[in-house]
Amino acid sequence: MVSRFALSFALALVFSGTFGMSTAKGMVDVHDTEEEVAEAVAEYVANLSSKFAQERAIFTVVVAGGTLIHTLRKLVEEPYSKSVDWWKWEVFWVDERMVPLTDKDSNYKLAYDGFLSKVPIPPTNIHAVNVTLPAAAAAEAYQTLIKTLVDNKTIDFSSSSGSPRFDLMLLGMGPDGHVASLFPGHPLLKEKQRWVAAIEDSPFPPKERVTFTLPVINSAVNFAFVITASDLPEWVQAMLAEKVGKAVNGSGCGGGSGEVEGCLPVEMVKPGGEMRWFLDKSTAAKIEG
Repeated sequence: MVSRFALSFALALVFSGTFGMSTAKGMVDVHDTEEEVAEAVAEYVANLSSKFAQERAIFTVVVAGGTLIHTLRKLVEEPYSKSVDWWKWEVFWVDERMVPLTDKDSNYKLAYDGFLSKVPIPPTNIHAVNVTLPAAAAAEAYQTLIKTLVDNKTIDFSSSSGSPRFDLMLLGMGPDGHVASLFPGHPLLKEKQRWVAAIEDSPFPPKERVTFTLPVINSAVNFAFVITASDLPEWVQAMLAEKVGKAVNGSGCGGGSGEVEGCLPVEMVKPGGEMRWFLDKSTAAKIEG
């Protein structure tokens, strides 16, 4: 186990540019800058893409909104733009805001403009939420779509959790510790049956959204949190560092077990598969050894 002193010292070593440690909450990769995080994430995703393309001839990827798509920008550059087998990708969203897909607040538009429009993933392999429906109906339709893809073996399935098992889930974290559209203290944190749910009282606009639930998030084969703050105001950096530190250091919160009182959603993410954290130094400031 790495001591707190050793971790603090390692974070200060700018000559290396990176520091890795293994914790109970997965492997933590810390980099000096957001640019270095973006490079590390690109290499990580490309390697997984190659692995699953060979093993399954399919690579199911779940993405989020926020700053994640910007951090994925290195994937559309060489050597990854030409080496990744984009035709085998199947892309999904962990949550979506109930606005038109052309709206600036749409997670689909964010991903399309910054990533999907720049790589040759077949349009039929890009699975957006139907935002023309009411939120509850959109959630049901997205769950039906996923069930169909589970039935035809496009998406793997976890018999232990009773949930779809995506090859890779790439998520960020909100400043309050929310994940997807699962917010602190919200009843949806206790949801165990539905794969996809509607939320009509989001504390951040827009209020109506569709989101994966914790059982699905925690069933991912590979899960990566990508959280950077070095280019944000210091008070935001401090807020994110506190939430990340609380999640990585551990608090006894049981992901999907109903133990939600006082737990941040980010603390409840405990995938059965491999978990990675990609952080810049300012975001990793409160991680203990």
